[in-house]
Amino acid sequence: MGLPSAARFDSPAVRTGTYYATLFTSGAVSNPFLPIWLSERGFDTPAIGVINAVPIFAMIVINMVVGRLADRASDWRTVIVIGSILAAIPPIFMLFMDGYVAIIILWTLVIVPFQAISPVVDAAAYRMARRTGLDFGAIRVWGTIGFVVCTLLAGVVLDRLGPNAFIPLLLAVSVIRALVSLRLPLFRGQEDNVRPVHPIDAPINPLIAIRLGEMWRPWFLMTLIGASLLHGSHMMQMGFGALLWAEQGVPGWAIGLLWAVAPTAEILAMLYFERITKRFAARHLILIGCICGAIRWWGFALEPSVAVLILLQTLHMATVGLTFLGVTNFIANWTSEDIAAEAQSFFVMLRQIVTVVALLGFGVLAGSIGSGGYYVAAILSGAGAIMVLVSLMIMNPKRESALA
Repeated sequence: MGLPSAARFDSPAVRTGTYYATLFTSGAVSNPFLPIWLSERGFDTPAIGVINAVPIFAMIVINMVVGRLADRASDWRTVIVIGSILAAIPPIFMLFMDGYVAIIILWTLVIVPFQAISPVVDAAAYRMARRTGLDFGAIRVWGTIGFVVCTLLAGVVLDRLGPNAFIPLLLAVSVIRALVSLRLPLFRGQEDNVRPVHPIDAPINPLIAIRLGEMWRPWFLMTLIGASLLHGSHMMQMGFGALLWAEQGVPGWAIGLLWAVAPTAEILAMLYFERITKRFAARHLILIGCICGAIRWWGFALEPSVAVLILLQTLHMATVGLTFLGVTNFIANWTSEDIAAEAQSFFVMLRQIVTVVALLGFGVLAGSIGSGGYYVAAILSGAGAIMVLVSLMIMNPKRESALA
């Protein structure tokens, strides 16, 4: 007999899924519309690139510290709630301040808490799902669903009210996320029907890292660098895609639709999480993502019609969805739970280093050659594929299984 509706709603899986539904809403509002809002205030593309890059640069410095604190806290939930609350405060001041320096500072204070808790949320939710036999994909998919819904709504608001609605929207979604975080479960708590991932008497896999230094093995590090290069290639679109589309005459509603198509395709990867991770090795998923990334960005550089752009956006299922599943699975497979958040934060740190360089570089390229900057994004994705291929040559999945 199933659980009553109230009990199901209060379950750890539902509470975590509900939080995921709010986690990326600030990105749903800012990714497509921040550059338009900044452009309305007279900032050129290099300045927009700096505003986007400074928060990520700050995260490079503190990201590992946050992950370590989260692992050492009584529960990962503590850091997630604190970060959610802190991220809701700066948008209030952005209602009244719009100078260049002020925006850099306030935008940094918006992004840093959000970026700091994201890898902690993934690590905590994934470990909880493994320990309790839940489907992580069915929990994580709500983050994508929330992103899609919020992107569509933001597109309608932008089309009707204009760029000035950006900050009120950002404030609203940030406050909602902070409130929902208060209902998060204790991820390390003893839940009913808990089952261990591995038998207690199972031999220790020599490939599993129990200290951060053990993550520097070439085959492990190359995979993370390859995934980071793929992520960095997305910064051409994340930072300047909406602005370039607007300059090409794409209407606001279509921009919102284009941004919503990508994560909608990603949902398919999340829904089939269990099947995908059982049928494919983690690094094979990342490799597929890199190859699709090269195709996607090369197509963007050709400035095709909206219909073709929609088709290319569906490759987001691989460039983000499959890659996310691959990286999360890869890190969880080969690191101890004692360093779960720190290991995820280590990958995010590498990803952010690439992201900062990519944003600054794409800011110059977008201003000088426009959509031609997507050719460079395609090259970055290809370089990521090469890194993953080299990793597979050093340590192939069959050898992983033999040492397990």
